Amino acid sequence: MKILLCNDDGFLAPGLLALHAALQQVAEVDVIAPERNNSARSNALTTDAPLYVHQAENGFRYVTGTPADCVHLALTGILDYRPDLVVSGINNGANMGDDTIYSGTVGAAMEGYLFGIPGIAFSQVERGWRHLDAAASAAADLVRRVGSGHGRDAAPWLLNVNIPNLPAGELRAPRVCRLGRRHHAKEAIVMADPRGEPVYWIGGAGGAMDAADGTDFDATARGHIAVTPISADLTDHDALAYWAQGLKRSARMDSTP
Repeated sequence: MKILLCNDDGFLAPGLLALHAALQQVAEVDVIAPERNNSARSNALTTDAPLYVHQAENGFRYVTGTPADCVHLALTGILDYRPDLVVSGINNGANMGDDTIYSGTVGAAMEGYLFGIPGIAFSQVERGWRHLDAAASAAADLVRRVGSGHGRDAAPWLLNVNIPNLPAGELRAPRVCRLGRRHHAKEAIVMADPRGEPVYWIGGAGGAMDAADGTDFDATARGHIAVTPISADLTDHDALAYWAQGLKRSARMDSTP
């Protein structure tokens, strides 16, 4: 199995280094990751500036762009082969519920998915890298289990995985679950620059609003590794008929003399 490994915390992040070491036990791994932290960059591609690719002393290649840039360039101009799997992470903090919309970690894996390659995004629930080796080992085991069972001709899939910060012996089995929801984000942080002008920092993510049984929030709170299949299709399929009927009804009303 050949894996393209990326992240959003930068090519020197402990989560990437630990995951690379663990994945090397189950696959051939090429690392192409951002030069610096690119958290919350989602699927953004850089189209207004050139991108540079450099190689670090450890062999990792790093890009002066976003996580999606890294995967996009890897698949269209850097690699001379097509990977079997795109893996992203391990992120320093959870990507659960609404986080997935903003996450650069998920964005990297999704970029591979958009190219027809299966992808997995890995995150630790809490920040700080506590029990990172256990998370990396669990991630590599999951890659081995799902990656080996899906051939190159299979339809692409995308998994979002959140791992509790627990020792290996306390991590519970992976549980397939849906995304939960968070409360609204915390208020923006307002400060003053050296000239006295106001500057704003985006506030932190809110707490869990929907952490019911069956969600990623509930699974990780119980010590399980949360595995959520996700898709790039943002269509609200349940609402298609409602809006079609509504537009027809309004069209009839407009045509009535």
